[in-house]
Amino acid sequence: MTDGTAKLSVGGEDLSYPVLEGSVGPEVVDIRKFYADSGRFTYDPGFTSTASCESKLTYIDGEEGILLHRGYSIEQLSEDSSFMEVAYLMLRGELPTPDEYEEFTRTITLHTMVHEQLKTLYNGFRRDAHPMAIMCGVVGALSAFYHDSTDINDPEQRKIASHRMIAKMPTIAAMAYKYAIGQPFLYPDNSLSYTGNFLRMTFGVPAEPYEVNPVVERALDRIFILHADHEQNASTSTVRLAGSSGANPFACIAAGIACLWGPAHGGANEAALNMLTEIGHPSRIPEYVARAKDKDDPFRLMGFGHRVYKNYDPRATVMRKTVREVLSSLGVTNPVFDVALQLEEMALNDDYFIEKKLFPNVDFYSGIILSAIGFPTSMFTALFALARTVGWVAQWNEMIEDPAQRIGRPRQLYTGPTQRDYIPLDKR
Repeated sequence: MTDGTAKLSVGGEDLSYPVLEGSVGPEVVDIRKFYADSGRFTYDPGFTSTASCESKLTYIDGEEGILLHRGYSIEQLSEDSSFMEVAYLMLRGELPTPDEYEEFTRTITLHTMVHEQLKTLYNGFRRDAHPMAIMCGVVGALSAFYHDSTDINDPEQRKIASHRMIAKMPTIAAMAYKYAIGQPFLYPDNSLSYTGNFLRMTFGVPAEPYEVNPVVERALDRIFILHADHEQNASTSTVRLAGSSGANPFACIAAGIACLWGPAHGGANEAALNMLTEIGHPSRIPEYVARAKDKDDPFRLMGFGHRVYKNYDPRATVMRKTVREVLSSLGVTNPVFDVALQLEEMALNDDYFIEKKLFPNVDFYSGIILSAIGFPTSMFTALFALARTVGWVAQWNEMIEDPAQRIGRPRQLYTGPTQRDYIPLDKR
């Protein structure tokens, strides 16, 4: 894995550090001993040039628009696989055999129920509480109900905790939705698929049978696959950082949910749909595009461009097709969807957007699909958290098993006052 050395000259002293080579992607300079050698820190706000860990889970090439899970392209997985199969892949490292898939799916199914006393926890929230506020609280509280899977040093307990979180997240999210609209909670129906079960718990009612629309089920399952993991993003890094302290797995995932809630992260699809609603009609698109091009105008087109991808977001390619499938199947007519489709066409053919590489990203399309299915915008980030739980628990497990992992402790460039004497209050 070591491939040569990097030399750094600081204060007239030459220092050498090993260069590490991964299976694919940029080489990494190992500077773990830099402070001990020089008494200095490196400075990298936002960690844009810093590898915080070694991982075998997900790889992104932002320049080429490539996203791989365990070596498999996101395009192939979203087209040919299922969310449960991707979950197995992320946790176990390989695609399952038919018997392994059946056993894993059955195991997840057995954990879909939540403790009955959790209902009383929901009653403590206001009716208009944001679903992400509820998700943070409820997921964090799981450690109070499942004491038999919080020992992070026990591989079997880690496995059980991972299965529980993946299985219970749809139930917790559906209950958050039902609580907001004043409808009774539905128990899981384990005869349905993972995604079909979630749709029924969300949109079904006790008095009537619920029939899962296969197009909608497939579209939502595909959205879950596309959001399963995305390398060391903000929320994943938060889960790893919380986990590095030895915190229980439920607390770590709750921390990830809190980070994901931010509009620059998981809330981006909600912001994109709100923008489309603000535009309102296709005739107003040129006006808003002109504003987006004006550097003095604070307006920005949400759902375009990406922090990592400098090419087309490969997940967006999958979503473009899925949008049309869902809208056609549901027969939905909404000016917002017309705005989205025409704005997409304009951006893909506009020299400004092409030059700036501002292509529609996955958030641009996923919000349209979720809205067409019937989810309110407040649920968008909760669905993101549901899907990303798979990646979070896989990353958390990988971190726990890594012997090189230490408690996270970033350093700083201090620019505050130097030491000074305290002046008593009556003399100030």
